[in-house]
Amino acid sequence: MMTTPKALSGAVLATALALQPALAQEGDFPNRPIRLVLPFAAGGGADAVGRLFAQQMSADLGHPVVVENITGAGGMIGTARAARAEPDGYTLLIGTPSTHGTNSAVYTKLSYDPIKDFRPVSLLATSPLMLIAAPGFQGSTVRDLINAAKASPGALAYGSYGLGSINHLAIEMFLSAAGIQANHIPYKGSAPAMTDLISGQIQFTIDGPTALGFIRSGKVKLLGTGSAQRWATFPDTPTIAESGLPGYEALTWFGMFAPAGTPDAVVARLNRAVDQALANEKTRAGLASMGLDPAGGAPKKLGETVEAEIRKWTAIAREKSIRLDP
Repeated sequence: MMTTPKALSGAVLATALALQPALAQEGDFPNRPIRLVLPFAAGGGADAVGRLFAQQMSADLGHPVVVENITGAGGMIGTARAARAEPDGYTLLIGTPSTHGTNSAVYTKLSYDPIKDFRPVSLLATSPLMLIAAPGFQGSTVRDLINAAKASPGALAYGSYGLGSINHLAIEMFLSAAGIQANHIPYKGSAPAMTDLISGQIQFTIDGPTALGFIRSGKVKLLGTGSAQRWATFPDTPTIAESGLPGYEALTWFGMFAPAGTPDAVVARLNRAVDQALANEKTRAGLASMGLDPAGGAPKKLGETVEAEIRKWTAIAREKSIRLDP
């Protein structure tokens, strides 16, 4: 069947009209302030990272990126609220391995879907979790800890931020890979666990960048890092994987997300703004001061990170029967 010039011109016009809102949106965005939801309390790691990027992205986007802390339930309240926001690019979220990994692995009910309810914008920064021991521990390597645990099954105790937390699951994954047992002492956050580690009340834990000061001051012992390759911050420290547990990897990370349904053009514009922020020396220096490595990359990279995290933490939660009610 032949297409007449009149019919063809009509089809072109219809296509142009259909694309007009999307084109206008791409050209206009943003035309007002953007809200960046931080699902954790002010002063923490996610808050610091979010505020750093908000400041740098504001200059590139030409409109303020306003931080809003919406706390509670391990990040679930703020994350759920961001998921329900209008998908127009004017509400964004800073997500972590908790909001987009461990929460879906351990909670029986979750008020949002970390994959279906969000569009990845960009991975912002990463840092390996670190296996650290009390200063009085008689050993200095991952293998020393494993041997001590095997010599006295169940005698060692480790601390976590709380049941189902990222470091709880990371330690359980370590114990499973090493074939050892240890007593779990859950705390309410990192600070009390670190206090008891320094005093020797517990023998080891896994922690993130908040432990850097304690490691550098010699108050705790760094045994190994959870990165796939040796970390540039401690290049002489072996990874847990190379210490006899191949494939072990545990990171903390921060990513930027938009609600599902946010247009491609808007996500692309936000991704470029993140890249511009990461190119700024102030951003890189700020991340370095927090013990974080700059990341970036296409939205797909963050999406793949989320999927891999959920698979990993769900597997260990099922193996160890770790399930919590919200």
